[in-house]
Amino acid sequence: MNGTTTWTRATGALLAACAVGLAAARLPAEEPSGLALAAAMEERLVAAIARAEKSVVAIARVRREAPGELLGIELRPDPFGRRSAVLSQPQPTDPDFVPNEYASGVVVDRQGLILTTYHVLGQESDYYVTTIDRKVYRATIRAADPRSDLAILAIEATNLVPITLGDAATLRKGRIVIALGNPYAIARDGQPSAAWGIVSNLTRKAPPATDEVDGTGKTTLHHYGTLIQTDAKLNQGTSGGPLLDLQGRMVGLVTALAPRAGFEAAAGYAIPVDATFRRALETLKQGREVEYGFLGIQPANLAPHEVLAGVQGMRVQRVQPGPGTPAARGGLLPGDVVTAVNDQPVFDADSLVLEVGRLPVESVARLSVLRDGRPKVLHVVLGKYPVREKPIATAGPPPWRGLRVDYPTAVANDAASPGQASAYFEDAVLVTSVEPESPAWQAGLRPGMCISHVEWRAVHTPAEFRKLVAGRLDPVRLRLTEEQDPLRVVPPES
Repeated sequence: MNGTTTWTRATGALLAACAVGLAAARLPAEEPSGLALAAAMEERLVAAIARAEKSVVAIARVRREAPGELLGIELRPDPFGRRSAVLSQPQPTDPDFVPNEYASGVVVDRQGLILTTYHVLGQESDYYVTTIDRKVYRATIRAADPRSDLAILAIEATNLVPITLGDAATLRKGRIVIALGNPYAIARDGQPSAAWGIVSNLTRKAPPATDEVDGTGKTTLHHYGTLIQTDAKLNQGTSGGPLLDLQGRMVGLVTALAPRAGFEAAAGYAIPVDATFRRALETLKQGREVEYGFLGIQPANLAPHEVLAGVQGMRVQRVQPGPGTPAARGGLLPGDVVTAVNDQPVFDADSLVLEVGRLPVESVARLSVLRDGRPKVLHVVLGKYPVREKPIATAGPPPWRGLRVDYPTAVANDAASPGQASAYFEDAVLVTSVEPESPAWQAGLRPGMCISHVEWRAVHTPAEFRKLVAGRLDPVRLRLTEEQDPLRVVPPES
Protein backbone atom coordinates (compact mmCIF):
# COMPACT_ATOMS: atom_id res chain seq x y z
CA MET A 1 0.00 0.00 0.00
CA ASN A 2 1.58 3.32 -1.13
CA GLY A 3 1.36 6.68 0.74
CA THR A 4 -1.09 8.21 -1.78
CA THR A 5 -3.61 5.40 -1.31
CA THR A 6 -3.33 5.60 2.47
CA TRP A 7 -3.83 9.35 2.44
CA THR A 8 -6.87 9.03 0.15
CA ARG A 9 -8.56 6.45 2.38
CA ALA A 10 -7.89 8.40 5.60
CA THR A 11 -9.26 11.57 4.05
CA GLY A 12 -12.36 9.74 2.90
CA ALA A 13 -12.98 8.29 6.35
CA LEU A 14 -12.59 11.71 7.95
CA LEU A 15 -15.00 13.31 5.50
CA ALA A 16 -17.50 10.53 6.05
CA ALA A 17 -17.31 11.00 9.81
CA CYS A 18 -17.83 14.74 9.44
CA ALA A 19 -20.85 14.11 7.22
CA VAL A 20 -22.36 11.78 9.80
CA GLY A 21 -21.72 14.36 12.52
CA LEU A 22 -23.37 17.14 10.54
CA ALA A 23 -26.37 14.95 9.84
CA ALA A 24 -26.68 14.10 13.52
CA ALA A 25 -26.46 17.78 14.43
CA ARG A 26 -29.42 18.51 12.20
CA LEU A 27 -31.53 15.82 13.92
CA PRO A 28 -33.28 16.70 17.22
CA ALA A 29 -31.66 14.98 20.23
CA GLU A 30 -33.78 12.25 21.79
CA GLU A 31 -35.01 13.54 25.18
CA PRO A 32 -35.43 11.14 28.10
CA SER A 33 -39.01 10.22 28.85
CA GLY A 34 -40.86 11.49 31.90
CA LEU A 35 -40.86 7.97 33.30
CA ALA A 36 -37.08 7.72 32.92
CA LEU A 37 -36.58 11.03 34.70
CA ALA A 38 -38.90 9.97 37.51
CA ALA A 39 -37.12 6.63 37.82
CA ALA A 40 -33.73 8.35 38.01
CA MET A 41 -35.01 10.70 40.71
CA GLU A 42 -36.51 7.76 42.56
CA GLU A 43 -33.21 5.90 42.50
CA ARG A 44 -31.40 8.95 43.82
CA LEU A 45 -33.83 9.21 46.76
CA VAL A 46 -33.58 5.49 47.49
CA ALA A 47 -29.77 5.63 47.46
CA ALA A 48 -29.62 8.67 49.73
CA ILE A 49 -31.97 7.07 52.28
CA ALA A 50 -30.10 3.76 52.17
CA ARG A 51 -26.81 5.54 52.81
CA ALA A 52 -28.08 7.43 55.85
CA GLU A 53 -30.74 5.29 57.52
CA LYS A 54 -28.25 2.94 59.16
CA SER A 55 -27.10 5.94 61.21
CA VAL A 56 -30.60 6.92 62.44
CA VAL A 57 -32.04 5.72 65.75
CA ALA A 58 -35.34 5.91 67.60
CA ILE A 59 -35.29 7.41 71.12
CA ALA A 60 -37.78 6.69 73.90
CA ARG A 61 -37.93 8.85 77.02
CA VAL A 62 -39.50 7.14 80.02
CA ARG A 63 -40.41 9.18 83.07
CA ARG A 64 -39.30 7.60 86.33
CA GLU A 65 -42.18 6.73 88.64
CA ALA A 66 -42.40 8.63 91.89
CA PRO A 67 -42.52 6.61 95.12
CA GLY A 68 -46.06 5.41 95.81
CA GLU A 69 -47.24 6.06 92.26
CA LEU A 70 -49.75 3.50 90.98
CA LEU A 71 -48.67 1.26 88.14
CA GLY A 72 -50.79 1.30 85.02
CA ILE A 73 -52.72 -1.77 83.95
CA GLU A 74 -52.37 -2.87 80.34
CA LEU A 75 -54.89 -5.09 78.49
CA ARG A 76 -53.38 -7.55 76.02
CA PRO A 77 -55.06 -10.28 73.92
CA ASP A 78 -54.09 -13.83 74.75
CA PRO A 79 -53.53 -16.44 71.98
CA PHE A 80 -57.29 -17.10 71.87
CA GLY A 81 -58.24 -13.47 71.34
CA ARG A 82 -59.43 -12.86 74.90
CA ARG A 83 -58.20 -9.72 76.67
CA SER A 84 -56.53 -10.15 80.02
CA ALA A 85 -55.08 -7.63 82.41
CA VAL A 86 -51.33 -7.44 82.77
CA LEU A 87 -50.45 -5.78 86.05
CA SER A 88 -46.94 -4.78 85.03
CA GLN A 89 -46.26 -2.28 82.30
CA PRO A 90 -44.30 -3.42 79.26
CA GLN A 91 -40.60 -2.71 79.45
CA PRO A 92 -38.86 -0.38 76.98
CA THR A 93 -37.18 -3.42 75.43
CA ASP A 94 -40.62 -4.98 74.75
CA PRO A 95 -41.67 -4.69 71.07
CA ASP A 96 -45.15 -3.66 72.24
CA PHE A 97 -43.84 -0.80 74.37
CA VAL A 98 -45.11 2.60 73.19
CA PRO A 99 -43.41 5.53 74.99
CA ASN A 100 -45.26 8.68 75.87
CA GLU A 101 -42.21 10.74 74.88
CA TYR A 102 -40.20 9.89 71.80
CA ALA A 103 -37.71 11.40 69.40
CA SER A 104 -35.04 10.60 66.84
CA GLY A 105 -31.27 10.66 66.85
CA VAL A 106 -28.24 10.13 64.64
CA VAL A 107 -25.04 8.21 65.29
CA VAL A 108 -22.01 10.53 65.42
CA ASP A 109 -19.39 8.10 66.72
CA ARG A 110 -18.80 4.40 66.18
CA GLN A 111 -18.44 3.87 69.93
CA GLY A 112 -22.04 4.67 70.82
CA LEU A 113 -22.51 8.45 70.73
CA ILE A 114 -25.95 9.62 69.58
CA LEU A 115 -26.85 13.21 68.64
CA THR A 116 -30.35 14.51 69.29
CA THR A 117 -32.01 17.78 70.30
CA TYR A 118 -31.83 19.24 73.79
CA HIS A 119 -35.56 19.94 74.02
CA VAL A 120 -36.46 16.22 73.91
CA LEU A 121 -34.74 15.70 77.28
CA GLY A 122 -36.74 15.81 80.50
CA GLN A 123 -36.47 15.74 84.27
CA GLU A 124 -36.26 12.41 86.11
CA SER A 125 -36.28 10.36 82.92
CA ASP A 126 -34.59 7.29 81.47
CA TYR A 127 -33.66 7.02 77.79
CA TYR A 128 -33.64 4.08 75.42
CA VAL A 129 -32.16 3.97 71.93
CA THR A 130 -33.22 1.51 69.22
CA THR A 131 -30.79 1.05 66.33
CA ILE A 132 -31.43 -0.05 62.75
CA ASP A 133 -30.73 -3.70 63.69
CA ARG A 134 -33.61 -3.56 66.24
CA LYS A 135 -31.33 -3.64 69.29
CA VAL A 136 -32.44 -1.56 72.29
CA TYR A 137 -29.86 0.14 74.51
CA ARG A 138 -30.17 2.05 77.76
CA ALA A 139 -28.71 5.53 77.18
CA THR A 140 -27.17 8.16 79.42
CA ILE A 141 -26.73 11.88 78.77
CA ARG A 142 -23.09 12.65 77.98
CA ALA A 143 -23.58 16.38 77.44
CA ALA A 144 -26.38 18.75 76.47
CA ASP A 145 -26.49 22.38 75.38
CA PRO A 146 -29.72 24.38 75.49
CA ARG A 147 -28.29 27.32 73.48
CA SER A 148 -27.70 25.19 70.38
CA ASP A 149 -30.57 22.77 71.21
CA LEU A 150 -28.14 19.85 70.86
CA ALA A 151 -27.51 16.88 73.14
CA ILE A 152 -25.34 13.77 73.08
CA LEU A 153 -26.53 10.43 74.45
CA ALA A 154 -24.15 7.53 75.06
CA ILE A 155 -24.95 3.84 74.67
CA GLU A 156 -22.77 0.76 75.21
CA ALA A 157 -22.42 -0.21 71.57
CA THR A 158 -19.53 -0.53 69.14
CA ASN A 159 -19.15 -0.55 65.37
CA LEU A 160 -22.06 1.79 64.77
CA VAL A 161 -22.16 3.73 61.50
CA PRO A 162 -21.76 7.49 62.00
CA ILE A 163 -23.77 9.85 59.80
CA THR A 164 -21.89 11.66 57.05
CA LEU A 165 -21.99 15.42 57.65
CA GLY A 166 -22.65 17.79 54.77
CA ASP A 167 -22.55 21.57 54.56
CA ALA A 168 -25.69 23.67 54.97
CA ALA A 169 -23.92 26.54 53.19
CA THR A 170 -24.52 24.72 49.89
CA LEU A 171 -28.30 24.81 50.34
CA ARG A 172 -30.51 27.10 48.27
CA LYS A 173 -34.26 27.59 48.11
CA GLY A 174 -35.74 24.81 46.03
CA ARG A 175 -33.09 22.18 46.80
CA ILE A 176 -34.60 18.75 47.48
CA VAL A 177 -34.08 17.42 51.02
CA ILE A 178 -35.04 14.23 52.84
CA ALA A 179 -35.99 13.85 56.51
CA LEU A 180 -35.60 10.59 58.44
CA GLY A 181 -37.04 10.03 61.88
CA ASN A 182 -39.41 8.44 64.34
CA PRO A 183 -42.78 10.17 63.86
CA TYR A 184 -45.29 9.31 66.57
CA ALA A 185 -42.90 6.53 67.76
CA ILE A 186 -43.71 4.49 64.65
CA ALA A 187 -40.00 3.76 64.13
CA ARG A 188 -39.57 2.19 67.56
CA ASP A 189 -38.44 -0.97 65.75
CA GLY A 190 -35.40 0.97 64.59
CA GLN A 191 -36.58 1.40 60.99
CA PRO A 192 -36.77 5.17 60.36
CA SER A 193 -39.54 6.73 58.31
CA ALA A 194 -38.74 9.07 55.42
CA ALA A 195 -40.30 12.28 54.11
CA TRP A 196 -39.08 14.60 51.40
CA GLY A 197 -39.61 18.12 50.20
CA ILE A 198 -37.68 21.21 49.25
CA VAL A 199 -35.79 23.90 51.13
CA SER A 200 -38.42 26.60 51.57
CA ASN A 201 -36.13 29.21 53.10
CA LEU A 202 -32.93 29.74 55.06
CA THR A 203 -31.85 31.66 58.19
CA ARG A 204 -35.37 31.51 59.66
CA LYS A 205 -36.11 32.41 63.28
CA ALA A 206 -37.63 29.91 65.68
CA PRO A 207 -40.95 31.18 67.10
CA PRO A 208 -40.32 32.56 70.62
CA ALA A 209 -41.85 30.75 73.56
CA THR A 210 -42.05 33.14 76.51
CA ASP A 211 -41.69 31.50 79.90
CA GLU A 212 -40.57 32.26 83.44
CA VAL A 213 -36.95 31.48 82.61
CA ASP A 214 -36.61 34.06 79.85
CA GLY A 215 -39.14 36.82 79.28
CA THR A 216 -37.97 37.34 75.70
CA GLY A 217 -38.75 33.75 74.72
CA LYS A 218 -35.44 33.66 72.81
CA THR A 219 -33.51 30.98 74.64
CA THR A 220 -31.50 29.53 71.73
CA LEU A 221 -29.36 30.86 68.90
CA HIS A 222 -32.08 29.63 66.56
CA HIS A 223 -34.47 32.31 67.82
CA TYR A 224 -32.17 34.85 66.15
CA GLY A 225 -32.23 33.40 62.63
CA THR A 226 -30.33 30.18 61.86
CA LEU A 227 -32.89 27.58 60.83
CA ILE A 228 -33.49 25.76 57.55
CA GLN A 229 -37.19 25.83 56.65
CA THR A 230 -38.58 22.92 54.64
CA ASP A 231 -41.99 21.77 53.47
CA ALA A 232 -41.07 18.13 54.23
CA LYS A 233 -43.55 16.69 56.72
CA LEU A 234 -41.93 16.77 60.15
CA ASN A 235 -44.31 15.23 62.64
CA GLN A 236 -43.83 14.99 66.38
CA GLY A 237 -40.99 12.58 67.10
CA THR A 238 -38.83 13.60 64.16
CA SER A 239 -36.83 16.03 66.32
CA GLY A 240 -33.22 14.84 66.34
CA GLY A 241 -33.46 13.11 62.97
CA PRO A 242 -31.30 14.11 60.00
CA LEU A 243 -32.23 16.38 57.12
CA LEU A 244 -30.35 14.98 54.11
CA ASP A 245 -29.24 16.20 50.72
CA LEU A 246 -29.54 13.95 47.68
CA GLN A 247 -26.12 12.43 48.42
CA GLY A 248 -27.36 11.19 51.80
CA ARG A 249 -25.28 13.69 53.78
CA MET A 250 -26.78 15.38 56.85
CA VAL A 251 -27.14 19.10 56.17
CA GLY A 252 -29.47 19.76 59.10
CA LEU A 253 -30.81 18.26 62.33
CA VAL A 254 -34.60 18.32 62.50
CA THR A 255 -36.18 20.33 65.28
CA ALA A 256 -39.95 19.84 65.16
CA LEU A 257 -40.89 23.18 66.69
CA ALA A 258 -44.52 23.24 65.56
CA PRO A 259 -45.50 20.04 67.41
CA ARG A 260 -43.42 21.23 70.36
CA ALA A 261 -45.60 24.34 70.54
CA GLY A 262 -48.73 22.19 70.56
CA PHE A 263 -49.90 22.31 66.97
CA GLU A 264 -49.03 21.01 63.52
CA ALA A 265 -47.89 23.37 60.81
CA ALA A 266 -46.85 23.12 57.19
CA ALA A 267 -43.41 24.58 57.96
CA GLY A 268 -40.73 22.32 59.36
CA TYR A 269 -37.31 23.42 60.61
CA ALA A 270 -33.83 22.00 60.95
CA ILE A 271 -30.65 23.20 62.65
CA PRO A 272 -28.05 23.80 59.91
CA VAL A 273 -24.81 21.84 59.83
CA ASP A 274 -22.41 24.78 59.80
CA ALA A 275 -19.29 25.90 61.69
CA THR A 276 -21.30 26.72 64.84
CA PHE A 277 -22.99 23.32 64.73
CA ARG A 278 -19.69 21.48 64.27
CA ARG A 279 -18.05 23.34 67.16
CA ALA A 280 -20.94 22.50 69.49
CA LEU A 281 -21.01 18.87 68.31
CA GLU A 282 -17.31 18.26 68.92
CA THR A 283 -17.48 19.90 72.35
CA LEU A 284 -20.51 17.84 73.40
CA LYS A 285 -18.93 14.61 72.15
CA GLN A 286 -16.11 15.27 74.61
CA GLY A 287 -18.67 15.71 77.40
CA ARG A 288 -17.83 19.40 77.86
CA GLU A 289 -19.95 22.53 78.11
CA VAL A 290 -20.38 24.66 74.99
CA GLU A 291 -19.50 28.29 75.65
CA TYR A 292 -20.73 31.30 73.67
CA GLY A 293 -19.45 34.82 73.27
CA PHE A 294 -21.03 37.67 75.23
CA LEU A 295 -20.68 41.40 74.60
CA GLY A 296 -22.49 42.93 77.58
CA ILE A 297 -24.79 45.51 76.00
CA GLN A 298 -28.49 46.11 75.59
CA PRO A 299 -29.03 46.38 71.83
CA ALA A 300 -31.82 48.36 70.20
CA ASN A 301 -33.15 48.42 66.65
CA LEU A 302 -32.78 51.58 64.62
CA ALA A 303 -35.73 53.91 64.21
CA PRO A 304 -37.80 53.42 61.03
CA HIS A 305 -36.75 56.78 59.61
CA GLU A 306 -33.07 55.83 60.04
CA VAL A 307 -33.57 52.60 58.11
CA LEU A 308 -35.42 54.47 55.34
CA ALA A 309 -32.53 56.92 55.21
CA GLY A 310 -30.14 54.04 54.48
CA VAL A 311 -28.56 53.56 57.91
CA GLN A 312 -27.74 49.90 58.55
CA GLY A 313 -26.95 48.30 61.91
CA MET A 314 -28.18 48.44 65.52
CA ARG A 315 -27.73 50.93 68.31
CA VAL A 316 -26.06 50.32 71.67
CA GLN A 317 -28.74 51.38 74.14
CA ARG A 318 -26.79 50.52 77.28
CA VAL A 319 -23.39 49.11 78.24
CA GLN A 320 -23.28 46.91 81.32
CA PRO A 321 -21.00 48.56 83.91
CA GLY A 322 -17.87 47.19 85.50
CA PRO A 323 -14.23 46.55 84.57
CA GLY A 324 -15.10 42.98 83.55
CA THR A 325 -17.69 43.99 80.96
CA PRO A 326 -16.38 43.05 77.49
CA ALA A 327 -18.12 45.99 75.79
CA ALA A 328 -16.89 48.55 78.31
CA ARG A 329 -13.38 47.15 78.23
CA GLY A 330 -13.45 47.26 74.42
CA GLY A 331 -14.54 50.91 74.28
CA LEU A 332 -18.19 50.64 73.19
CA LEU A 333 -20.38 53.58 74.22
CA PRO A 334 -24.15 54.11 74.44
CA GLY A 335 -25.35 55.54 71.14
CA ASP A 336 -22.79 53.68 69.01
CA VAL A 337 -24.25 52.00 65.92
CA VAL A 338 -22.68 48.58 65.25
CA THR A 339 -22.77 47.82 61.52
CA ALA A 340 -20.72 44.59 61.33
CA VAL A 341 -19.08 41.88 63.44
CA ASN A 342 -15.95 40.40 61.88
CA ASP A 343 -17.10 41.90 58.56
CA GLN A 344 -20.47 40.13 58.79
CA PRO A 345 -23.18 42.81 58.38
CA VAL A 346 -25.51 43.56 61.28
CA PHE A 347 -29.06 44.67 60.42
CA ASP A 348 -30.83 44.67 63.77
CA ALA A 349 -30.51 43.62 67.41
CA ASP A 350 -31.17 39.96 66.63
CA SER A 351 -28.43 39.73 64.02
CA LEU A 352 -25.91 41.24 66.46
CA VAL A 353 -26.80 38.68 69.15
CA LEU A 354 -26.47 35.91 66.56
CA GLU A 355 -23.09 37.01 65.17
CA VAL A 356 -21.59 37.49 68.64
CA GLY A 357 -23.15 34.23 69.87
CA ARG A 358 -21.52 32.24 67.10
CA LEU A 359 -18.08 33.17 68.47
CA PRO A 360 -16.30 31.30 71.29
CA VAL A 361 -15.49 32.80 74.67
CA GLU A 362 -12.33 34.94 74.72
CA SER A 363 -12.37 35.33 70.95
CA VAL A 364 -11.77 38.81 69.57
CA ALA A 365 -14.77 40.40 67.86
CA ARG A 366 -13.92 43.09 65.31
CA LEU A 367 -16.78 45.58 65.53
CA SER A 368 -17.43 48.11 62.79
CA VAL A 369 -19.06 51.08 64.50
CA LEU A 370 -20.57 54.43 63.60
CA ARG A 371 -19.96 56.99 66.34
CA ASP A 372 -21.46 60.42 65.73
CA GLY A 373 -21.72 59.47 62.08
CA ARG A 374 -18.02 58.63 61.72
CA PRO A 375 -16.78 55.03 61.14
CA LYS A 376 -14.66 53.38 63.79
CA VAL A 377 -13.28 49.87 64.41
CA LEU A 378 -13.17 48.35 67.91
CA HIS A 379 -11.67 45.03 68.99
CA VAL A 380 -13.52 43.41 71.90
CA VAL A 381 -12.48 40.26 73.80
CA LEU A 382 -15.77 38.46 74.47
CA GLY A 383 -16.99 37.12 77.79
CA LYS A 384 -19.22 34.11 78.38
CA TYR A 385 -22.92 34.24 77.55
CA PRO A 386 -25.28 33.49 80.50
CA VAL A 387 -27.22 30.46 79.24
CA ARG A 388 -30.64 30.42 80.91
CA GLU A 389 -31.52 26.75 80.86
CA LYS A 390 -29.26 24.16 82.45
CA PRO A 391 -26.40 22.79 80.35
CA ILE A 392 -25.17 19.27 81.12
CA ALA A 393 -21.47 18.36 81.06
CA THR A 394 -19.89 15.14 82.35
CA ALA A 395 -16.27 16.03 81.61
CA GLY A 396 -15.86 19.51 83.07
CA PRO A 397 -12.81 20.66 85.06
CA PRO A 398 -12.68 19.08 88.53
CA PRO A 399 -13.13 21.37 91.56
CA TRP A 400 -10.00 22.80 93.13
CA ARG A 401 -10.05 22.16 96.87
CA GLY A 402 -13.85 22.06 96.65
CA LEU A 403 -14.10 25.28 94.63
CA ARG A 404 -15.43 25.91 91.13
CA VAL A 405 -15.13 29.20 89.25
CA ASP A 406 -16.50 30.64 86.03
CA TYR A 407 -16.66 33.90 84.10
CA PRO A 408 -18.62 36.58 86.00
CA THR A 409 -20.74 37.17 82.88
CA ALA A 410 -21.81 33.51 82.77
CA VAL A 411 -24.42 33.79 85.51
CA ALA A 412 -25.37 37.48 85.30
CA ASN A 413 -28.74 38.84 84.23
CA ASP A 414 -29.02 39.05 80.48
CA ALA A 415 -28.28 42.63 79.50
CA ALA A 416 -30.54 42.28 76.48
CA SER A 417 -33.62 41.75 78.64
CA PRO A 418 -35.47 45.04 79.13
CA GLY A 419 -36.55 46.07 82.59
CA GLN A 420 -33.76 44.28 84.43
CA ALA A 421 -31.28 46.04 86.67
CA SER A 422 -27.75 46.36 85.34
CA ALA A 423 -25.30 43.80 86.68
CA TYR A 424 -21.83 44.98 87.67
CA PHE A 425 -19.11 42.78 86.19
CA GLU A 426 -15.89 42.47 88.14
CA ASP A 427 -12.61 41.89 86.32
CA ALA A 428 -12.18 38.61 88.15
CA VAL A 429 -13.48 35.04 88.28
CA LEU A 430 -16.76 34.17 89.97
CA VAL A 431 -17.13 31.43 92.57
CA THR A 432 -20.04 29.31 91.34
CA SER A 433 -19.99 26.47 93.88
CA VAL A 434 -18.18 25.40 97.04
CA GLU A 435 -18.41 21.89 98.47
CA PRO A 436 -19.42 21.96 102.15
CA GLU A 437 -16.59 21.21 104.59
CA SER A 438 -14.00 21.39 101.79
CA PRO A 439 -10.77 23.42 102.25
CA ALA A 440 -12.34 26.26 100.24
CA TRP A 441 -15.42 26.19 102.46
CA GLN A 442 -13.30 26.23 105.61
CA ALA A 443 -11.46 29.29 104.23
CA GLY A 444 -14.78 31.15 104.07
CA LEU A 445 -15.32 31.07 100.31
CA ARG A 446 -18.94 31.02 99.18
CA PRO A 447 -20.81 31.08 95.82
CA GLY A 448 -21.15 34.59 94.43
CA MET A 449 -17.76 35.84 95.60
CA CYS A 450 -15.27 37.12 93.01
CA ILE A 451 -11.57 36.23 93.10
CA SER A 452 -9.31 38.89 91.60
CA HIS A 453 -5.86 37.54 92.56
CA VAL A 454 -4.11 34.25 93.27
CA GLU A 455 -1.34 35.23 95.64
CA TRP A 456 -0.33 38.56 94.05
CA ARG A 457 -1.15 37.74 90.43
CA ALA A 458 -4.37 39.03 88.87
CA VAL A 459 -6.77 36.52 87.32
CA HIS A 460 -9.29 37.38 84.61
CA THR A 461 -10.46 33.96 83.35
CA PRO A 462 -11.12 30.50 84.80
CA ALA A 463 -8.25 29.12 82.71
CA GLU A 464 -5.85 31.61 84.32
CA PHE A 465 -7.11 30.66 87.78
CA ARG A 466 -6.67 26.94 87.17
CA LYS A 467 -3.16 27.48 85.79
CA LEU A 468 -2.04 29.48 88.83
CA VAL A 469 -3.34 26.97 91.40
CA ALA A 470 -2.41 23.77 89.52
CA GLY A 471 0.01 21.54 91.37
CA ARG A 472 0.12 23.67 94.52
CA LEU A 473 0.51 21.64 97.71
CA ASP A 474 0.83 24.56 100.09
CA PRO A 475 -1.80 27.00 101.42
CA VAL A 476 -2.89 29.41 98.67
CA ARG A 477 -3.90 33.01 99.27
CA LEU A 478 -6.87 34.29 97.24
CA ARG A 479 -7.88 37.95 97.13
CA LEU A 480 -11.55 38.83 96.78
CA THR A 481 -13.23 41.93 95.41
CA GLU A 482 -15.72 44.11 97.29
CA GLU A 483 -15.04 42.46 100.65
CA GLN A 484 -14.11 44.06 103.98
CA ASP A 485 -11.76 41.15 104.64
CA PRO A 486 -10.56 40.35 101.08
CA LEU A 487 -7.89 37.75 101.84
CA ARG A 488 -8.72 34.04 102.06
CA VAL A 489 -6.08 31.37 102.71
CA VAL A 490 -7.14 27.98 101.32
CA PRO A 491 -5.35 25.04 103.00
CA PRO A 492 -4.32 21.96 101.03
CA GLU A 493 -6.59 18.93 100.97
CA SER A 494 -5.77 16.44 103.67
